[in-house]
Amino acid sequence: MEKYNQLFDVIVIGAGVMGSSTAYQTARRGLKTLLLEQFDFLHPRGSSHGESRTIRASYKKDYYCSMVLESSRLWEEAEAEIGYKVYFKTSHLDMGPSDSQFLQAAIDSCQKNSIPARVIDRTQVFEEFSGKFQLPEGWIGMVTPQGGIIKATKAVAMFQTLGVQNGAVLKDNTEVVDIKKDQSTGEIVVFTRADEKIRAKKCVITVGAWTRKLIKTVRGITLPIQPVEIAAYYWKINKGHEDKFTIENGFPTFGSHGDPHIYGTPSLEFPGLIKIPVDDGGACEPEERTWAAPQDLLDSLRECIRERFGGLVDSNGPVITQSCMYSMTPDKDYVIDFLGGEFGEDAVVAGGFSGHGFKMAPVVGRIAAELVASGTAEGVDLTHFRIARFEGNLGGNDEFEL
Repeated sequence: MEKYNQLFDVIVIGAGVMGSSTAYQTARRGLKTLLLEQFDFLHPRGSSHGESRTIRASYKKDYYCSMVLESSRLWEEAEAEIGYKVYFKTSHLDMGPSDSQFLQAAIDSCQKNSIPARVIDRTQVFEEFSGKFQLPEGWIGMVTPQGGIIKATKAVAMFQTLGVQNGAVLKDNTEVVDIKKDQSTGEIVVFTRADEKIRAKKCVITVGAWTRKLIKTVRGITLPIQPVEIAAYYWKINKGHEDKFTIENGFPTFGSHGDPHIYGTPSLEFPGLIKIPVDDGGACEPEERTWAAPQDLLDSLRECIRERFGGLVDSNGPVITQSCMYSMTPDKDYVIDFLGGEFGEDAVVAGGFSGHGFKMAPVVGRIAAELVASGTAEGVDLTHFRIARFEGNLGGNDEFEL
C-alpha cells in the first residue's frame, strides 16, 4: 500500500484502451502516474476486450480523418517500442447505395484530408475482390488504403506494459466511488470502495460505459452517454474458401451502409472464421446486461450475409458470439474535455466514444496527456468534443451517420 500513499502527478481512472493509452502517454512525459481499474486488468466486462477492432479513415465527419491518420502512426510507434505487432494493415471497403449520404460525405472528407479514395461500381467491386462481395443493383464501393485490424486485448496489454516500463503504477480491483478537490491544498482526492484516499495534482476519467454514473456523482451533471449492448459475431467460411478472406490475399476491412448497417474484418484471430456484426444494439446499464444476441438483428444479419457473400460464408448462424458495449452520445461525437466546476482544468474526462473509438486510442491518450500536462492539446480541434455542446441541447452537434 505504501506506493499508493504518495502524491501522484496524475491518476487515470479506468484501464480500458483509452485509460491505458493515457497512462502510457503521461508516464512517458515524466509524470508520476497511477492507473486504476475497478475490475481485473484486461477484463471482458466493458468495451476494450476481445480479439479485434477495425481501423478505417473513411468518415462522414472530416475532423476524424486526421485523427485516424495520426493514430495509425502512433500505433506503429507503440509497436516499435514494445517489440510486437497489434496493428495489421489492409485496405478498407465501404459499400452502399450510390445516393448514400454517408458515402458521398465520406468521399468528400477523404478528398479534404488527402486520403486516396477510389469509387468503383458493383461490377468493379466483384472483380477487384474476386467475387467475394456481391452488391445489389445501384450500389457502389469506395476503397481506401487505411484499413486494418487492431488486436484489442493485446493492444490494451501493450499500453499497460509500456506504461509500467515508463514508470507508471498500475492497480486493479479498485473501484472509484467519488472524486473531490481538496480546497486547502488544491489536490485531487480519489475515493475508492475500499475507503482509500489517493491524491494527485490532476486526474483523467476514462471509465467507458460507467462515465455517466461517475460524472453525475462527482460533478452533479448528467452527460448524455448511453451504454449500448452489442454482439460481435464470427461466422464460418465455407470449406475450400478460407484463404480468400485473409489479409494476405487482399481481403479488406469493410462497412456495408444498408439496412442493417454491418461491418467486418478479414479472417485473422480465428482461422476459417470471419467477424461480421451489426453496428447496433440495445440500451443497457453496464451492471444489468443480457449478454445475449438480439434475435431481430441476428435475423437481418443472416439475410445480409447470404446476399452479400454469395454463398462463401455460412449464414445459418454465428459460431462465436462475444458481448461488448458502446458508450453512445446523441451525435456520436466523443467527449474529451476538462471536467470544470470546482475541478477546473485539473480533471479531464474522455468518454462517449460511440462505437468508433478504439482505433483512436493512441491519439486520445496523447490528447488527454497534453491536457493534464499543459492545458492544451496540439493538432486537434476539440470544439466538437466539448461538454458544453449539450447545454440546452441534448442533441449536441448535428447528428450524422458515422
